Amino acid sequence: METEINSIESYKNIYQKSITNTEEFWAEVASDYEWIKPWNKVFTGSFEEANISWFNEAKLNISSNCLDKNLKENGDKTALIWEPNNPNDATIKWTYKDLYIQTCKLANGLKSLGVVKGDRVCIYMPMIPEAVASMLACARIGAIHTVVFAGFSSSALADRINDCGCKVIITADAFYRGEKKIDLKTITDEAISNCPSIEKRIIYIHSNEPLVWIHELDINYHELIENQSNECKAEAMDSEDPLFILYTSGSTGKPKGLVHTSAGYMVYVGYTFAQVFQYKSGDIHWCTADIGWITGHSYIVYGPLLNGATTVLFEGIPTYPAADRNWEIVDKHQVNIFYTAPTAIRSLLAYGESPLENKKLDSLKILGTVGEPINEEAWAWYNKHIGKDNCPIVDTWWQTETGGILISPIAGITPLKPTFATLPMPGVLPILVDEHGNTVLGNGVEGNLCIAKPWPAIARSIYGDHKRYIETYLTIYKGHYFTGDGSKRDADGYYKITGRVDDVINVSGHRIGTGEVEDAINEHSIVIESAIVAYPHDIKGQGLYAFIICNANYMDEYALTNEIKAIVADKIGAFAKPDKIQIVKNLPKTRSGKIMRRILRKIAENDDSNFGDTSTLIDSSVVESIWEKRK
Repeated sequence: METEINSIESYKNIYQKSITNTEEFWAEVASDYEWIKPWNKVFTGSFEEANISWFNEAKLNISSNCLDKNLKENGDKTALIWEPNNPNDATIKWTYKDLYIQTCKLANGLKSLGVVKGDRVCIYMPMIPEAVASMLACARIGAIHTVVFAGFSSSALADRINDCGCKVIITADAFYRGEKKIDLKTITDEAISNCPSIEKRIIYIHSNEPLVWIHELDINYHELIENQSNECKAEAMDSEDPLFILYTSGSTGKPKGLVHTSAGYMVYVGYTFAQVFQYKSGDIHWCTADIGWITGHSYIVYGPLLNGATTVLFEGIPTYPAADRNWEIVDKHQVNIFYTAPTAIRSLLAYGESPLENKKLDSLKILGTVGEPINEEAWAWYNKHIGKDNCPIVDTWWQTETGGILISPIAGITPLKPTFATLPMPGVLPILVDEHGNTVLGNGVEGNLCIAKPWPAIARSIYGDHKRYIETYLTIYKGHYFTGDGSKRDADGYYKITGRVDDVINVSGHRIGTGEVEDAINEHSIVIESAIVAYPHDIKGQGLYAFIICNANYMDEYALTNEIKAIVADKIGAFAKPDKIQIVKNLPKTRSGKIMRRILRKIAENDDSNFGDTSTLIDSSVVESIWEKRK
């Protein structure tokens, strides 16, 4: 069975075979990897029983598949390109041999501290090569890594450490993100004072500022690995042994520790990276996410390295020291594949075309988006000014829970439609259901998006709370994984994600997706971004409250309000016009770029009684400024 997609016809054939002969398909994909012991059955279990298992009783190690396998032919090939926050600092390049040695040295260092298979290790680091080595070192010895974005507060960090009982934390002294200094040592001091499970803290010296070391706790990263062997045998992992735990926000406010396992995750992210981005040997791949998020895990670290690719890590932000930084990096390193978030695209769009002056961007072959649905204006700007109308845009849809991309164009192969995630990946069977759980058949329809068959990279559980896993994902629509998103399926069978189902608002009997209204508002020439929430309305039941960010050409508020309402009425209908519009400087967003709508709903309802935990926000002061203006 052929698994490599090279035309739309081959996609259709491969997809059909992957659904009708699922086990045979994934067995062939898996044959490209190195196994210590082969599987005896490709798949067992079901969504009904919540006992999914792939490549049963196989033995493997993902670290050796990323590193050892590539040493044979690609040892001197660049694995990582590190671009520092400060453009005046030197770029660092590690070959696959360099990354192998650094990984083995740290793996041996962890073993010398008593870390064994099954122990949990927290990684709380800047975007530096050693962060990647830390992930791979844990995987190599069978320790379960949980990467926490190096920007979370001490309390948020402590919550995650305590939830999974981490034995060791790997961190750095400090780093800069733009002009802002992040003092990781102080943050971890506060966090681990409330974390009894932590036995050792490994500190990478990144900023060379004076440190107060804590005796019996702290270990210098450099000193730990200095005299360690360059070789470390990879632990034989069972196919369903946990590889990592990654925390994502939950509706209750308590983070969910999603458990991803070794074999299925490896096979799926390696395959989707190669197919979605149509990776060719020698391509330079840059995903702008942080490794603290699933996008970074899958498409900065594991997916590219499993394919022997060169992957870029950027420590800084796209607007420092100026709004042309991303495009400078693309030209500097001749990036071929550029994968970023719609939020970033919209923020750069606001600067206009001047940051693009003197930028060639001629190395780019493929563009991608991830994290949220992209609006048409941002898609068009990205396509025209970054892709020069010559780079296919893969608008990828997936989640922390899914491990890898589920719905996406195949670059250069799938005919594109702006704002559409288009078609499912092989082996993925999406369905739409109505509020009663009935499958919505045919095209030109919409409903709640579910996945009808398990795929290899699906998270197996929520750490320490399998009941919550079942209730959250597998109970609402029995026998299916419920994504929590709504979707349209158009006449061509293309999927367009309309946003979270709990962001669907019922106005005067009309069901309105917030994403649909936001797309219409964002078409106004001076609107950068918008967020719609519901608030109680005496007549309609629910009214629409719009929070809007405008660019520098901000106009009279009364005129703007009328123009926005006219656009919405034109694009959707008069019933969808926002009842209230508030101009804001920023929106409350989590580190992954998601708008925290529960806070906006409270503000819209004129209720400041309990905004809840705001520690996961990029800037919690945004909430206060919006509330003050609301009052």
